[in-house]
Amino acid sequence: MDKNTGNQLPASGLPAPGLSTAGLFDHYLTDEGLALLWSLLDSGRYEVRAPEEAALLCVAWLVRAGESGAAAALVEELRPFAGEVRFAPHLADRPVPGADDVHVRTVGEVAGALARRAPRPGIEAQHEALTVWHPFEDDLLDHWLRVGVEAGKGPGQSAGPDARDDAGEGAALLARYRRLAAAHTRCTKHLDPKSNPAVLRRALEERVAGRELSPRLAGLLRHAVASMVAKRGRPGSAEHARLRRDQARQAGRPAHHDLAALVLRRLAPLDVSRGLADVGPLIGPVTPEEAEESGLPAGTVVPAPVRAAVTAALSAPLDTLLEHGVISSAEVLGEVAVQLIVTHTSRGYADASLRTLIAATYRARRDRRYPLWWSPEHHARISGLPWVRAVAPWAADPVEEARSTLRMLGEACVRAFPGAGLPNLHVRALSGLARLAELPVPFAAEPLADAYSGMADPAVLAAARTAAGLLRGTVYERYHGIDYAAVQELADARDRYGFARLCAERAGRPGRPLASDPAVVEQARILTTSNLATLVVHAGVVPRGGWEGPARGAFAASTGPAATVKSTAYAWRQLLFHLALCDADEQARVLTWIDGRAARLPARTAARIAARLADLRLATAVP
Repeated sequence: MDKNTGNQLPASGLPAPGLSTAGLFDHYLTDEGLALLWSLLDSGRYEVRAPEEAALLCVAWLVRAGESGAAAALVEELRPFAGEVRFAPHLADRPVPGADDVHVRTVGEVAGALARRAPRPGIEAQHEALTVWHPFEDDLLDHWLRVGVEAGKGPGQSAGPDARDDAGEGAALLARYRRLAAAHTRCTKHLDPKSNPAVLRRALEERVAGRELSPRLAGLLRHAVASMVAKRGRPGSAEHARLRRDQARQAGRPAHHDLAALVLRRLAPLDVSRGLADVGPLIGPVTPEEAEESGLPAGTVVPAPVRAAVTAALSAPLDTLLEHGVISSAEVLGEVAVQLIVTHTSRGYADASLRTLIAATYRARRDRRYPLWWSPEHHARISGLPWVRAVAPWAADPVEEARSTLRMLGEACVRAFPGAGLPNLHVRALSGLARLAELPVPFAAEPLADAYSGMADPAVLAAARTAAGLLRGTVYERYHGIDYAAVQELADARDRYGFARLCAERAGRPGRPLASDPAVVEQARILTTSNLATLVVHAGVVPRGGWEGPARGAFAASTGPAATVKSTAYAWRQLLFHLALCDADEQARVLTWIDGRAARLPARTAARIAARLADLRLATAVP
């Protein structure tokens, strides 16, 4: 019985070990073999490592759907290749990822990151200080407190009735120091001659040698002893014991790399090419059984950095990953964009088991044959496979699905990261989707111009034309001082040189290249809105709840604690775009909200955006 699904595999349908590909093909066409394939479709306990390994599952699905004729025709088309190609899936202990599931990292990538975690020098030095040098310093301080800090004239001379002059104890402390210094070299604070422990040690060396302390050294000794007692208390006091107890507890915690090694062992049995349906058991505290095997204390909590590394492999729908912060930036969203295309491609199939199967087929690749994870060519190659064509009648219109996916990807970036532009990886995925969606509108990917000729890319002119039609007369045009009528003339005339010159002039850097000068490139981004206008006009992107939320989010991104000069410029550009698409009432609410937030900003942040805020108020004051 499968603990994940509750579906039991029919034992009689399992193929005999060592069957050839032709033998597997024939076996899965028997009644027992088809029953096994149906159970795999229901449970998801299979792997499709190459697209052709989904073929017999498609046959089984067609038979169960009552399409025996289509199934028979597909079998006859496949049979000539059955001796050379494996058309059967691999059995698996865990279900294949759901059709809607995506992940940022695979199990293999997480395992590699954990394996590279080595001891951190700073942490190791701190551990050495807590376990080696602090106890020695306590004993050194205790010696001087018992002997008396005025006992500086040599052996046998006491500073008071309660002080003990024990030259043998002092010599033993110095010998102990030499052994510790030779064996423990990570922490070097004890080598600082100005440190309090070094003063105590130097005074002890003089005293054990039978020499009287100089007035300067005697003064330093008194100051060092007083400072150490004031800071931590006398050794043996309740205050001092409590401090050292807390430090010992801290030192007793396992190192992060040891806990990373434990989590790595937990990951070992899993498929390295997948994400994780559930990360909980992998990042839970150390179990009693693991404690016995590893020596780590039972119940030790896996540290946050290790938990975050594992959580990056969580396989779940996009909204779940955004909610849990697994997709933490627009760049990371760009990395999973190609997986989202797969999920939306399969979403058009009405049957759940078929959706999962088609998603697995699109995800499967063999590096030597499919070097790209996703591209329009790869999509066309998969959709043209005989078994995918055979179940195509149960899919939605592929053009409509591509358009829906285009809207979803654009909306997700605007909604989740309203202050960030579209990363290049995201833009390239959108451009490929536009081809599948039969939208003759290219997206402008960087670099935006030819490095040799200096001409703007044709896609840049198309994006500028779209932005001009959408934003003429808006707060975006007024704030940035754009003459979108002139921009449209350049775009209509296909004047690629003229557009590059305009960007350089707007940047105050005439003659500078659009291909590489950052200020000139930023002006091109402003004029084209970094493809946002293209998404709105041609893909129909509208964020959930309208544009008011993204406008607020962009302002928050521009003033957040992690904001930089560069990220603020990006976020402000996004803010102006979102604000331009708000109606009058929404704009008024956003501006009131911005004024309230700006009044509570730290002085340094307020100063950084003061000029931008003044220009915004001026641009929005125009009737």
